Amino acid sequence: MKKENKTGEKKVTKSTKRGVVVSDTMDKTIVVKVDSFKKHPRYQKRYTSSKKYKVHDEQNEYTVGQKVLIESCKPISKDKCWTVVEK
Repeated sequence: MKKENKTGEKKVTKSTKRGVVVSDTMDKTIVVKVDSFKKHPRYQKRYTSSKKYKVHDEQNEYTVGQKVLIESCKPISKDKCWTVVEK
C-alpha cells in the first residue's frame, strides 16, 4: 500500500502479522503460521483459517513454538518476502 506525503513522495507502508514458529530446519529461514478469525457470510459462524509464511531469520535464533512478529519487506528469494521484527 502506498501513501503520498505532503511533498508528493510515495511512502510504502509495511504490513505486520503475529504468529507461531512451526519449522526452523532451513538455514536462515523459519516458517511462521498465522491464524486469523473469519466469519461465514451466510451462516455467521466464526472459524479459524491459518496461513504459513517463510520468514527470513538472519542469526537462526528462533525455535519452534516461539511467538514472533513479522514484517513485509522486498523479496529475498522466490518464497521469502517477510522478516522477523521481534519475539
